[in-house]
Amino acid sequence: MINTEMMGLGNKRSVIRDIFEYGNQRAKIVGRENIFDFSLGNPNVPAPAKVAEVIEKISKMDPVAVHGYTSAQGSESCRKAMADDLNRRFGTSYRPENFYMTCGAAASLIITLRALVGSIDDEVIVFAPFFPEYQMWITSGAGAKCVIIPAQIEDFQIDFAALEEKLSANTKALIVNSPNNPCGVVYSEQTIARLAALLEEKSAEYGHPIYLISDEPYREIVFDGQKIPFIAPAYRNTIVCYSFSKSLSMPGERIGYILVPDCVENAADVYAAVCGAGRSLGYVCAPSMFQMIAAECAGLTSDISVYETNRKLLLDGLRSFGYTCVAPGGAFYLFPRSLEPDAGAFCEKAKKYDLLLVPGDGFGAPGHFRISYCVQTETIERALPLFKKLAEDYGVI
Repeated sequence: MINTEMMGLGNKRSVIRDIFEYGNQRAKIVGRENIFDFSLGNPNVPAPAKVAEVIEKISKMDPVAVHGYTSAQGSESCRKAMADDLNRRFGTSYRPENFYMTCGAAASLIITLRALVGSIDDEVIVFAPFFPEYQMWITSGAGAKCVIIPAQIEDFQIDFAALEEKLSANTKALIVNSPNNPCGVVYSEQTIARLAALLEEKSAEYGHPIYLISDEPYREIVFDGQKIPFIAPAYRNTIVCYSFSKSLSMPGERIGYILVPDCVENAADVYAAVCGAGRSLGYVCAPSMFQMIAAECAGLTSDISVYETNRKLLLDGLRSFGYTCVAPGGAFYLFPRSLEPDAGAFCEKAKKYDLLLVPGDGFGAPGHFRISYCVQTETIERALPLFKKLAEDYGVI
């Protein structure tokens, strides 16, 4: 017999991918320019010029050196570059030995979960709204229980009363994502400090560390000149999962890392478990050429001014049409409330205007929908009158 659980996952695409594929088929009928596809978080701004420069330089190097294996955990030179970059920007003192290079954030997260989870009774907490794949990685990937904290829809900060109810001796880890996909909200310093204090208290009470897994692919995409708090120094048992997919506009290249700081309890054992999980999953030796690129481009960010322009256009426009939406501080998503309780039905109605939107149910926040605005600004300008017509259909304006 084949693995029926895996067969089920393979036969059921994510809602996001289903909508994207619907758009591809619809484009054949009405033309790609008439499809307003806000489904995928696929960066539409080019990578920094430095990326092309490094690729050109690499093309002249010895091919064996460029395309050969690195150490399983990543080349030392790349891991040193990761440490140097964070130390320069955040005043930390990380070493190459704290880093494990991965094939992007997805690999970082599943490796980390597999490294930490040791029992079917272990629980991993996620905060709605959350990236839908978290549930699959926790349950099917790591064999743990996924515990969901409902969204605090007024501001999408953490609902601490709900969190305290769900924390238990079985809590092994929590996943946080700031700036957040799908709502773009950035956790405040007050939220992070309160979370750190609570986890320290509960770790002491339960007699074991509660790990905080910080999923940070949007760390560099923040707006209005604000500085995003770097979570790791705030709580000693933080493990960082990072990807260059969004910051360098390289989602198809799959390069990222896991950071296990020395202050993590039993850090050497945790790092060894990360290495072992990477080995068991077949994720040893992240793409060597893109390790070289990441090493030279760490700390750079694509031109996010396009995202800022798109955010303002959409946020101002939608609010003027009667939509309710929390202002995002980063990433490139809006997460408005749908104009009827059933977000799935709302998104189906939006297809009447070829607006492709993602219902919030899969993100753990029914009654909302996600707009990915990493698209051409002209697309948003042409889409706004359609959002207005959709609101008129509901009698909002």
